[in-house]
Amino acid sequence: MARHIYPCPLRWSDMDAFGHVNNVVYLRYLEEARVDFMWRLAPGGDSQAFTGGVVVARHEISYLKPLVHRHAPVTIELWVKETGAAFITLAYEVKDEDTVYARASTVIVPYDLERGRPRRLTSEEEGFLAKYREDGAAKAAGAAGTAGAAEDVGRDEQPEGAVTV
Repeated sequence: MARHIYPCPLRWSDMDAFGHVNNVVYLRYLEEARVDFMWRLAPGGDSQAFTGGVVVARHEISYLKPLVHRHAPVTIELWVKETGAAFITLAYEVKDEDTVYARASTVIVPYDLERGRPRRLTSEEEGFLAKYREDGAAKAAGAAGTAGAAEDVGRDEQPEGAVTV
C-alpha cells in the first residue's frame, strides 16, 4: 500500500492559549492533505475524476500527543482505508520522525454538484484510490501493533450514514 505524504507547515496562529496546536486546526491540516491528495494526485489531463466535488460525511480524530509550533513542517500520511460504491474512508497519521501526534479518519462522499446529490465512484476514481488502499497484510500488521482504542481510529467500522446511490 502506498501512502500519500503531505508536509504541512505549522503557523503561529495555529496555537491556542495552552501553547499547542488547537484541536480545530487539525481539521484544517487534514483538509490540506486531503485536497493535495485528491486534486493534485488524482488523474489529470482530460480526466473528470473528482471534478464534481466531494463532501465530508464524518471526521474522527484521536489526539495522542500535544503538537507545538516549530519551523519544520509536520508530516501527514494519508491512505485509503475503505471504499464503497459511493463513499471513501481516508485514514491519516499526523507525525514526525519520532512522534505520532494524532490519528484520524474521514468519510467522504463523491457528489454531483449540478444535481445536488451523492454519486457513485467512477472506475477511473476507483483505480486511482486502489493504489492507496490499505491491504490485508498492512491491516493485520497495524492491528498487531495497537495498544488501545486511540490506536484503532475507525478500524474495521462500517461508516455510519454511508450513502448508497
